[in-house]
Amino acid sequence: MAADVELRLPCLEHQDTLLVTEDDAAADLTPQSPSNRENNPTALVVNSTNASPLIDTSNHSDTTTSSFLPAAKSGQGQNILSSTTTADTSLGREPSGPVKYGELVVLGYNGSLPITETSRKRSKFSLHRRVEANSVKPSNKQFIANPKEKKHSGGDKSKHSVSYTLSRTQAVVVEYEKDEHTDMFQIGRSSETPIDFVVTDTLPGSQRVPGQTQVAQSTISRFSCRICVERSPPYTARIYAAGFDQHNHIFLGEKASKWYNQRDEIDGLTTNGVLLTHPRGQFAGKDCRPGKWREVSVRGGIYSLRETRSVPSKSQKVDSESNILMDGTLIDLCGATLIWRSQKGLEQAPQIHQLEEYIEQINAARPQCPVGLTTLMLPKRSDKIDKSRQPYVYLACGHVHGSHSWKGDQNSTTRTCPMCLKEGPFVQVQVGRETSIYTDTHPLTHIFTPCAHLTSEKTARYWSSVVIPYGCQGFRAMCPYCATYLSPMDSATKANGYIKLIFQDNTEF
Repeated sequence: MAADVELRLPCLEHQDTLLVTEDDAAADLTPQSPSNRENNPTALVVNSTNASPLIDTSNHSDTTTSSFLPAAKSGQGQNILSSTTTADTSLGREPSGPVKYGELVVLGYNGSLPITETSRKRSKFSLHRRVEANSVKPSNKQFIANPKEKKHSGGDKSKHSVSYTLSRTQAVVVEYEKDEHTDMFQIGRSSETPIDFVVTDTLPGSQRVPGQTQVAQSTISRFSCRICVERSPPYTARIYAAGFDQHNHIFLGEKASKWYNQRDEIDGLTTNGVLLTHPRGQFAGKDCRPGKWREVSVRGGIYSLRETRSVPSKSQKVDSESNILMDGTLIDLCGATLIWRSQKGLEQAPQIHQLEEYIEQINAARPQCPVGLTTLMLPKRSDKIDKSRQPYVYLACGHVHGSHSWKGDQNSTTRTCPMCLKEGPFVQVQVGRETSIYTDTHPLTHIFTPCAHLTSEKTARYWSSVVIPYGCQGFRAMCPYCATYLSPMDSATKANGYIKLIFQDNTEF
């Protein structure tokens, strides 16, 4: 059931969280403001400048996947076509060929961006094993007197370090050492080379303006988070808040929440936080349910949500959950929501050719418009269908028609269904083409409301029950294909964010 839970979560700007120097601040994007973040729940993702992607040839992927295997330094990529041998990984053996860890998919773009795709702008990214390990892990720590004058431990900028500012005159610097067993991938709003996946804000599908590629203001951090993946089977992926900048440094300002854990290790949260939620059960299983949203710390600890997203204090630690990414884990960066699909999970997802076969089955039944008596047809990706043959649906009942003007103005937002006389929106049916969103491989029978994206029943039921942060304003269910907020429960129509399509001949697909 589509939920509409309003929680007030005021945001703060990011100038005191991860901006390290005045030069960094000058190179930053437009200054942040929380005032215009109400309608920006998702993001489009672009690749870093130095990565020139090749197209992934694995069956589940399409041409919108940026598939690359970066070199040792994050953001400086060497391209490679890759796939994982399931038989090898299931037995814990090292696969014979290149290794694909999984994919990060931004919600709301249905497999492709609304603008022409380039090497720097993609709707999803494949993570592959690097030529050389580039990850780091915490080492020793030390106190320094003045964090403004000495941000890097020992003055060595080649070493990775994290500064936790306690006051204007005191900070704790934690040095990180090279980890030969993991690969690191960084996500953020900055276009600098340490960032592998550049994330910028976008509007829900119903609010997008043609040609508009980004919003003027953002609450996404320039260096939002990092994902570290073990280079050996089973290729465990872990997520951590904050990413290293061009000086290999993470800087948490005075206002950022910080504390010492039970092992006497200092830890902290970024200003607007990195949230995640793991599915309950297998994402592609029969009994998959959405989990609770949590917040991940710089060291990877899992905590319950703060009272407000930017309050400078931590919540209760959740020992029963971890920062290990599961197939179907959602990651929210306060303006961008991503889903992690493991390689094993992607192999269970529907393939592009399967979606095309389901579309052909619907078209082969030759559904007709009850009013115009025209044969309706769902377009494939490359098809161009005449408007009179494109299926439209009455959202109040699910009856499918062609474009017609029976009992109402064609430009009216409310129309009367000729079959059952119910009044409601009349919307063109669109196919949900992003295969990573599907939770099963069943036929396409249901649509999300009010956007009318066609999907399977199980997929519709799952996503209508998932509440996703929309900026800093709260949580709402949304269509994973276009980021449009789903319809709330209607006592009269019993609509709960999705509805089954009903064709004139009552054909079951």
